[in-house]
Amino acid sequence: MPSEQRILVVDDHVEMGRMLQEPLQDAGYRVELATGGAEALKLLRSRPYDAVLSDLRMAQVDGLDVLDGAHAVDPELPVLLMTAFGGVESAVEAMRRGAYHYFTKPFRLDEVLLYLRRALEDRQLRAEHRALKQASTERRGVGALVGKGAAMRGLYALLDRVAHASAPVLLRGESGSGKELVARALHSEGERAAGPFVAVNCTALPAQLLESELFGHLKGAFTGATAARRGLFVEADSGTLFLDEIGDMPTELQARLLRVLENGEVRAVGSDTSRTVDVRIVAATHQDLETRVREGRFRADLFYRLNVVTLRVPPLRERKEDIPLLVEHFIARSRARNPRSRVATFSPEVVALLGAQSWPGNVRELENLVERLVVLVPQDTVDVDTLRLHAPSAGPESHPLAVAQDELWPLRRLEGEYIAWMVARCGGNKTRAAEVLGIDVSTIHRREREKGEGVGGR
Repeated sequence: MPSEQRILVVDDHVEMGRMLQEPLQDAGYRVELATGGAEALKLLRSRPYDAVLSDLRMAQVDGLDVLDGAHAVDPELPVLLMTAFGGVESAVEAMRRGAYHYFTKPFRLDEVLLYLRRALEDRQLRAEHRALKQASTERRGVGALVGKGAAMRGLYALLDRVAHASAPVLLRGESGSGKELVARALHSEGERAAGPFVAVNCTALPAQLLESELFGHLKGAFTGATAARRGLFVEADSGTLFLDEIGDMPTELQARLLRVLENGEVRAVGSDTSRTVDVRIVAATHQDLETRVREGRFRADLFYRLNVVTLRVPPLRERKEDIPLLVEHFIARSRARNPRSRVATFSPEVVALLGAQSWPGNVRELENLVERLVVLVPQDTVDVDTLRLHAPSAGPESHPLAVAQDELWPLRRLEGEYIAWMVARCGGNKTRAAEVLGIDVSTIHRREREKGEGVGGR
């Protein structure tokens, strides 16, 4: 609030200082006057200010000296300089030494108020950014998870019991529900917190590269192996290895993983010797592993080895009471990444509307939506009209397959409409939409091409 912000005005012409003091006070700021640079430096050392508005040309101690003195006390204190002797040289020097803005007399009072407000907003955002970075450094383990509802309280209780064990843990939950955060919490709360946490997505690489990534390789072991690599199991020694989307691991690698789990030894590609590692495995999947075992797509022995301790990460639709907390958390994170944003809060109506959504993309979808609004919305508060303008898919739910009673649609068209709706619900992210739908992303691209060519119409 302006009434809480203290402004120091510095000018050796008293009437000029008073001319600035009155409109600043009318705008709600607490304003103090210094009649010269020397007095300003004493005041800056005696009490805190939120911004300084100083004349540039003053006898003995000028505005650049005030600028340097202000930054000696507070390196992020915004200083705005004024002068009747405008010129490129003095402007460049002032900006080089850290001035926030440079005014040439005569100036308009509305311009001064505009840039002063921007300077104060930037200062506040930097402070919030520092606080957020500090909080993210301090918030580890369960403290890094957001949620107080029944579903999350149950998960916290299980985490507390499981974190100090050494057995493998299998995290099961939908894509975007936060399984990696839970894996990091298990690591940070357990006996291996001082060791490394290493994560790999088992769908991100083809089989040969994933094998090399996990187990390492010798120089010349295969084409392109120009240098030796020790592998992620070795990197995670004495710590935790998080295997994300384990259900999609190529079957030829599952046997090698099983051997590591059984005897604690890894052998690099191209090597004749093994190395012992002490690694806790935390695996995660959104797949139905029991079905994949029955279909022969996942080894039964590996499944039983991994399924010693199972934690279910609830989808967002089962923990909607946490949405207000999550929204607040994501606003703060997004503002830190986008310091020029003015968004500070969502209206209660918007939060209620978000709580009514089904969120097929889970927490990740909500975070992406919040960041989109923080980036795009030009005012302090996101209201319902603004939400519908910038994120139409976040409005009231409508069934994606609603068909008029007198219409008959082919099945292929219904499938195409549903796929298009899901892509929109996932913020245009086709990979995530494919995960939610349980199809390959190439199917989405193919259906889009067909739609563009008029296939599947009435």
